Amino acid sequence: MPPKKFKPPPIPLSLSNLEENVQAEGNQPNQSENAMMQNLIPKMTDLAVTEVDEKQQQRLETFLNTKKKLGEPKNDPDEYEKIRELGAGNGGVVHCVRHKKSGVIMARKLILMDVKQQIRKQIVTELKILHECRSPYIVGYFGAYQCDGEINIFMEYMDGGSLDLILRKKGKIEEKYTRKITYAVLKGLEYLREKHQIIHRDIKPSNILVNSQGEIKICDFGVSGQLIDSMANTFVGTRSYMSPERLQGSQYSVSSDLWSLGLSLVEISLGLYPIPPPDDKTLVQIFGTPLVASNPQAAEKYVQSGQGRPQPKSMAIFELLEQIVNFPPPKLPPHVFSEEMRDFVDRCLRRNVTDRPDLSTLMQHPWLKNVETDNIDIAGWISEIQQMSTPQ
Repeated sequence: MPPKKFKPPPIPLSLSNLEENVQAEGNQPNQSENAMMQNLIPKMTDLAVTEVDEKQQQRLETFLNTKKKLGEPKNDPDEYEKIRELGAGNGGVVHCVRHKKSGVIMARKLILMDVKQQIRKQIVTELKILHECRSPYIVGYFGAYQCDGEINIFMEYMDGGSLDLILRKKGKIEEKYTRKITYAVLKGLEYLREKHQIIHRDIKPSNILVNSQGEIKICDFGVSGQLIDSMANTFVGTRSYMSPERLQGSQYSVSSDLWSLGLSLVEISLGLYPIPPPDDKTLVQIFGTPLVASNPQAAEKYVQSGQGRPQPKSMAIFELLEQIVNFPPPKLPPHVFSEEMRDFVDRCLRRNVTDRPDLSTLMQHPWLKNVETDNIDIAGWISEIQQMSTPQ
């Protein structure tokens, strides 16, 4: 017999409320479950952050002060003004909203939620992580509430949008910016692993966000993250970034996130999803030079054939999964990217997980040398992109 569906009342989704919901349903937690829930209460002493500069620390403190002032989000239609839709994915839709009383702009994600007891316990764990996250590389979390099988998650609004939205405007992203993006993602993954002992599990361009202050942050590792595996049967976009070992049902670790990062880097550098790999004609169309082709002399004819934006090839899902698991991983073409970047991507995209370097080793890769101190103006770049219109 399938489990009885639980219809929660419209109450704030706090740690204590979730514990009460479990008990009210007649599923009394045992002593170890009670102890687990008590241990999940966030402590301010756990919020320490290291390796941030003064400006990053100030922004973190401003966000935390705003979060404290607003308190837990309320399930009140008059509390928030919907401004516009930001995007959809992972079984939910994201809107930009304004908190009417304070004027604070937020991103509100609405997702459907299986609220069986075991799932609720997972959500409790993940809410604790969201509440405790204090990193300049992780999107800030205001809080959440649940109502009628749906969960509303309120996050920091990143006004530059996600990398997939930038691709729609720019076509592709230059190496000097992908270097900064890569560093931020690695720092975010390092923070999640070192401070919270978790992996992200859903690194892809739509989960890497930027803002007009020049910050680059990752999102969607939390409440919606625990639904990723179950939703992967429905959402092809999520599975298409999974590493071969995950698709084969093997054990996975942060190395699986590094595969997803490598694939995302190839995508944002080419301007299209790279599986199956683009042919010579498509590469020449993208970069305007035959040097990127496997046979440059034969590819000369493609240079004058027009520079329309190439489209990714359409594949059935089983063909795509077969390509990821059994075919050589995609690579960046020569001559238009540095050898250091090409080597970095190749190391991320080694099909055998044991052949991939660990997170610490990748952080020391020559491609990322001095990246944190270079003068690349991410804020200026985002400002330029914001003024561009999205091609129809």
